[in-house]
Amino acid sequence: YQKVDNESAVEDASPHRLIQMLMTRGLERMSQARAALEREDIPQKGLMLGKAISIIGGLQSSLDKDQAPELCENLDRLYDYMQRRLLEANVHNDVDKIEEVSGLMLTIKSAWDEIDPAPRTAAG
Repeated sequence: YQKVDNESAVEDASPHRLIQMLMTRGLERMSQARAALEREDIPQKGLMLGKAISIIGGLQSSLDKDQAPELCENLDRLYDYMQRRLLEANVHNDVDKIEEVSGLMLTIKSAWDEIDPAPRTAAG
């Protein structure tokens, strides 16, 4: 049932909401990787970090460089950095690097959450 609910949520979501969902999923995967590392479940840690890296890659590929070129360039570099740090965290079993990237993602997500994609109408 959860899979059906998730698929329905994705089908009905606006582009803005889809980005929010990706960010949330990325944060969840990093949290799961951190928990796996703490219980020394290295295969699960690797799987979850791989998923988080893929999600960040999806966010990176969704950047619309025609809309805000400078912002997109900065986010592109930040997403690249985040992916590299998660790769390093995976290789070195480093919780601090996972925490660093989680913090960066939370910062980006909180800014994204502040954007109101709904068109504004004049109060009349």
